Amino acid sequence: MKIVVATKNQGKLKEIKAILSDEKYEILSMSDLGIDVEVEENANSFTGNATKKAVEIMKICNEITLADDSGLVVEALNGAPGVYSARYAGEHGDDLQNNLLLLKNMENIENRKAKFVCAMSLAFPDGKTINVEGEFHGLIDYEMKGTGGFGYDVLFYLPEYGMTSAEISAEEKNKISHRSKALRLIKEKLQNIKD
Repeated sequence: MKIVVATKNQGKLKEIKAILSDEKYEILSMSDLGIDVEVEENANSFTGNATKKAVEIMKICNEITLADDSGLVVEALNGAPGVYSARYAGEHGDDLQNNLLLLKNMENIENRKAKFVCAMSLAFPDGKTINVEGEFHGLIDYEMKGTGGFGYDVLFYLPEYGMTSAEISAEEKNKISHRSKALRLIKEKLQNIKD
């Protein structure tokens, strides 16, 4: 079964391929198919953005298409950065500036609770879509630590590990992350379709 991943984010693509690698799926990127389209993420929810991306890319390639929209939800910031996680500091994908702004906005705040949310949408050429969501809970650290992962991983502290999600191994992160939880749900749904 071919699945096209509707993302240009190499970090996401790598995680998705690693998590789905044990399955009988041929995972293709947009660049594998020569698709260079930027889908505007203007929905007000992670699921809305994921569905929009999956459907638009599926219409171009006419293959089953997987898209995700994920971000960081910080309790003390009323859910910010939320759907604006990738462009929190203004420019899309500037991880350092996003993290610096988050640290600034969390100054003198005691409640450090946060979660990563990953909404995934699978769009099929017959018009059907499947939507799932995974969550990954932690705390916002007081400084950036670690070199693994991407995005806000350097600030996402996991009390049970005593380190950030940028300090744990990629293998470990792929077992517990929001994206891995959402992908496991997608795998279950795909299994039901094949059965």
